[in-house]
Amino acid sequence: MQRFSTFEITELKLVYRILHQNLMSHMELMDGEFLEVLQRWLQYRAVEDGVDLTDHAQWDGWLKGAVVPAVDASAGPTVIPLSMSLDND
Repeated sequence: MQRFSTFEITELKLVYRILHQNLMSHMELMDGEFLEVLQRWLQYRAVEDGVDLTDHAQWDGWLKGAVVPAVDASAGPTVIPLSMSLDND
């Protein structure tokens, strides 16, 4: 995977976006090792930059060069209480 470390990250993002945009026209890319390894490398770099890969908007924004807002890890996750009570006491 480190074979991509010698290339500029902006160039790799551009190549990935172009390939990804053309997957439907070239389905053989879907199973190609190159695209898989490139995606893993970019995901590794994105996580280093603080991107939450489960948030597609963050991933997509990062690929397009957007700065990912810093998250305060000490704040912890937001908890939304759920109530199963049906009565209005």
